[in-house]
Amino acid sequence: MPNYYFGIDVSKGYADFIMLDATRRIVEESFRLDDTFTGHNNLFAFLTQFFNAHEDATVFAAVESTGGYENNWYQALHKFQEQFRLYIARLNPRGVHHNSKAGLNRITTDKLSARNIAEYLITHPEKVVYQQHDYYYAQRRKWKLMKSLTKEKASYLNQLETMLYESNPEILVFCKNGVRKWVLKLLLQFPTAMRLSQASIEAVAKIPYISKARARQLIENAKHSVASMDDALAEDSIRIIAARILDLEKLLEQQLKLLKDRFPPEDLELIKSFKSIGDSSAIGLLLEIGAIQRFPKAKHLASHFGLPPVFQSSGDGVRGVRMSKQGRKEPRAILFMVALTAIHQNPLIKEIYINQLKKGKCKMDAIGVCMHKILRIIYGMLKNKTKFDPAIDRNYRNRHVSKKEVKQTDKNRRYQQPDKNAPISRRQNIKRKAQEQSQNEQVVMNGIKFPPLSLN
Repeated sequence: MPNYYFGIDVSKGYADFIMLDATRRIVEESFRLDDTFTGHNNLFAFLTQFFNAHEDATVFAAVESTGGYENNWYQALHKFQEQFRLYIARLNPRGVHHNSKAGLNRITTDKLSARNIAEYLITHPEKVVYQQHDYYYAQRRKWKLMKSLTKEKASYLNQLETMLYESNPEILVFCKNGVRKWVLKLLLQFPTAMRLSQASIEAVAKIPYISKARARQLIENAKHSVASMDDALAEDSIRIIAARILDLEKLLEQQLKLLKDRFPPEDLELIKSFKSIGDSSAIGLLLEIGAIQRFPKAKHLASHFGLPPVFQSSGDGVRGVRMSKQGRKEPRAILFMVALTAIHQNPLIKEIYINQLKKGKCKMDAIGVCMHKILRIIYGMLKNKTKFDPAIDRNYRNRHVSKKEVKQTDKNRRYQQPDKNAPISRRQNIKRKAQEQSQNEQVVMNGIKFPPLSLN
């Protein structure tokens, strides 16, 4: 049964196609179809003709992830699987790009990109997963919209802070931990210090969460304000920005509730059982993880988030250990905020954080360790369908600490120990002396005694 490989390079509004066999020989020259109803029908007609000519053939097709432009073609080919022996996959563009670079390809065109995709399927079949179904695609789109609205809100908050510094700087004292809703509602009625100084205590106290004592304090501060801007244009701008922020907050609350209803409640409650993870963080983590079955072990999930440390050593050059930060930064941003909250609210994570600081790690490195630990806990909860229990983790750590440390030997030196006569560099010589000293110290610590020297 012959196998064929269908490479598809997607662009905005069209795509290039090419068919290769297992020996990378071109079976069907490159052709282009538009992303329209007619183009999809022509693709179906081409596949019908191809399978009629190759009855025993199996076609492996793939598209690159291009931010959504590939979805129409991917879904069309997914439907075609009902009639043809066809398998479709979605590839990471980075892998295809590096595979192309390994082939020393210097020219880049749509035709060659389609061929590179097909050749990647032939070269790395173990890295390709076919017929993946994205259960959270619609939710992920909604989450992306919410992130855009959050950025828009942050932009308005920055503008508001600048304008308040000129129109009513005394009110910024109440905004050190964020702009409260009562501040925004106050600005709708009294946008500048001049307007607020002319208001009555009863009018200000009608705003929710403002008591008469606070209203008296706000008015008194406004009367002695050093504000330099109190014109009508400034008032109108502040009112518009405050109203827009309130609308965005209300819209984000509605979208979060709508998104929360589209998730299995048992999964959300499972993740939220870990103290310091709220609705928004739980939804974000579920979207980034997807199906937990995709990750055989916790270390694979950690690699997906870019958390494992990397250490580079080549020749005499050595670089320190740091977080790899491979992949997208959004998952790590969610986990970072969860870790910051957990350090203050979760006793288990707080204990780990303090222990890392005692070992000499800086604060950011300690937070990175906490992020890695939290992700492994989340993996265990989702994999075993159990809520968070700190006792399970403590027992697991104690079991591993109680194990006796096994003396490790350098496998790279199993055929020859370091030779003092080797023409090595000065840096390598210092490194070998440090290793030798470390081994001698280990011998003393283990209590190994040598026989006394004979005087005869």
